[in-house]
Amino acid sequence: MPELPEQPLNREPHLQDLVSKFLTPVDEGYDRNHGIHPNIDGSTHVVTIDGSVHRELKLLVKDLQNDFKQHDVVCALQCAGNRRHTMRTKIHEVQGIDWFDGAVMNCKWTGPKLRDVLERAGIALGDAEKQTAHIAFACYSTPCQEDTWYGASIPLSRALREDADVLLALKMNGQRLTVGHGYPVRVVTPGIAGARAVKWLDRITVQMKESENHYMQYDYKVLPPDATDSESAKKYWGTTPAIQAMPVNSTIALPTGGSSVERETDGYITVKGYAVPSGDDGPVVKVEVSADGGINWTDAELLSHQDEGKWSWKLWRCKLQIPSGSARTIYSRATDAAGNTQPKRSQWNLRGVCYNGYGEAADITVK
Repeated sequence: MPELPEQPLNREPHLQDLVSKFLTPVDEGYDRNHGIHPNIDGSTHVVTIDGSVHRELKLLVKDLQNDFKQHDVVCALQCAGNRRHTMRTKIHEVQGIDWFDGAVMNCKWTGPKLRDVLERAGIALGDAEKQTAHIAFACYSTPCQEDTWYGASIPLSRALREDADVLLALKMNGQRLTVGHGYPVRVVTPGIAGARAVKWLDRITVQMKESENHYMQYDYKVLPPDATDSESAKKYWGTTPAIQAMPVNSTIALPTGGSSVERETDGYITVKGYAVPSGDDGPVVKVEVSADGGINWTDAELLSHQDEGKWSWKLWRCKLQIPSGSARTIYSRATDAAGNTQPKRSQWNLRGVCYNGYGEAADITVK
């Protein structure tokens, strides 16, 4: 077994490598952690389902695999802080790890649906209560930097939807989960910020309030612009909703900002990137690219893949006519099936989360 890191591991792949494959290989996805990796024995690991249920369950991994129907879901899992660097450099300084555009991975996850497990436990709530209740996920196997455990929650109504595809994932791209990606079991919440997709899952609780974990209550929230530092943010933590759905987004992987590119014989250059839909409003149906500041836009080609669906990203490419010269800027913008489209700039917030302004490759020299 490889040695586990002594500090939380946080890293992202090179963007050009990331968009070279529709399914992100297990060892090439981004890593986001608030504590060190735990050392868990998958053969004895237990996931407890409790709270407002008729039957408390204690399930081994083999129970999750053998006693429930297994489902495959292809989705883009994305850190809420993806593209934070752009907000930091294009708008104003923010708090948090300096993520560029690679804190996202598009993978095939396999495991039982959470709703099937909850059905086995039985929800001990009335219909009205179910609409306002939460399903909380927790990992007590490793302490975090800001708490003794890690937790998150999503609306119970989302978890109970058949078409929401919330999984208790046991596999990633057909392989057993690695420690880095949550072995032996993690939550996968399509369309929802990766912070809610708890790794090393050991408890699921049906309750009438959100998770009380630090990272649910005091992080991963789009604070209003007048929360300009930690002190002024204090009055907003309790009133600002926790991030659930991620916004429609796109980014340019090629050419890279600050690079030089030669035009092809026909006078065009090739631009490539990825795009993700807003929440459960997928799939992405259009990506446009501009080389004149957003005055004129060219439709990109959306690359098809047999495993694509409403939750997955779209890889795209575009042949763009652009005159030679320096300091050129290329923009991209995506639109999903519900009509959500990227703005040129999104609202600044102290934690630098949910940035979804135009994808941008700046300071390009075209030869």
